[in-house]
Amino acid sequence: MANYLFTSESVCAGHPDKICDRISDAIVDAALAQDPGSRTGIETVAGANQICLFGEIKTNAQIDYEKVAREAVERLGYVVPAWGFSQESSFTNDIHQQSPEIAMGVDQDGAGDQGMMFGYACDETPELMPLPIRLAHALAQRIDTVREQKELKWLRPDGKSQVTIRYEGDRPVAIEKLVAAVAHDEKTSAKKVRSDVIKSIFTPVLDYYKLALPKDEDIVVNGTGLWHIPGPESDAGLTGRKIVVDTYGGYARVGGGAFSGKDPSKVDRSGAYAARYIAKNIVAAGLAKKCEVGLAYVIGQPRPLMQTIETFGTATVSEKALRAFKDKLIDTSVRAIIDTLNLARPIYGATAAYGHFGRDGFPWEKVVSI
Repeated sequence: MANYLFTSESVCAGHPDKICDRISDAIVDAALAQDPGSRTGIETVAGANQICLFGEIKTNAQIDYEKVAREAVERLGYVVPAWGFSQESSFTNDIHQQSPEIAMGVDQDGAGDQGMMFGYACDETPELMPLPIRLAHALAQRIDTVREQKELKWLRPDGKSQVTIRYEGDRPVAIEKLVAAVAHDEKTSAKKVRSDVIKSIFTPVLDYYKLALPKDEDIVVNGTGLWHIPGPESDAGLTGRKIVVDTYGGYARVGGGAFSGKDPSKVDRSGAYAARYIAKNIVAAGLAKKCEVGLAYVIGQPRPLMQTIETFGTATVSEKALRAFKDKLIDTSVRAIIDTLNLARPIYGATAAYGHFGRDGFPWEKVVSI
């Protein structure tokens, strides 16, 4: 395989799209906390001084939607109305009841929608994730951490990271480019922003992964020179728009539907989690160095129409053995996925930033012995 470069990006929890993911998943959690059988398809739009909810729900839970949304915005650090978006922004709610035509199939433990999902794992990092997206997530999370802990007091919510990795053959060998965009106060110079980002954000993350900084000219911090106004005042947000960030950073195939705002009857979410669970356990067990699992469902039907396992020539066992391993690991019917991974509970708010995969604490990331 020829040498090549590969780039992935991530975004901070205060990015406009991630604000929307966080609000939508906070509503999912509020519903599941009271009624584990809740069905949700929640879409949030965040614009200049506006928070708008859309979508569908079927639940016995009593939810104060406005309170949930405003608390999520406040926790993300948007507490300054002068930024053009805050917990005080205008609020509208157009969520309606789930269609009874959809409910008919889901009530019989069928899939809440049609679609295809993919899960991926590889041995490039301890988290069994591709290195570019894993580093990008770590950098985005570090930006938020130093802001929340006031290590860099000039930081404001919102930010992005981007990492370009040089591969030789199929192995990552070095960082080629590092990019960050961070919102900051008006008092801090571009020079200080750059030096602080390199010292307090880039260096600790790269040290953890035992990687060296690229040359100075290959480091970009705030490409336009400055960034003062964070969030939806500068760029509107929408639930589910960062699906590539949420998955594998473009390194592996992505299914047709996003995750946030959806309860686990929606296979866009639960099917993608099951596919990652299978792929990760195959790699963790040493059965392959790389693995991509594909699933596909039709609305109202419980079992997948498609189940594929691709190991890109890295498998150490036969295809029959891989399928037998998968079958012992998990039944991929909708109800079995929900039960095996214990998905009907309020665990989704934590998924709204830094990716849904390669992070401790989620049931689909658990490695089991078979």
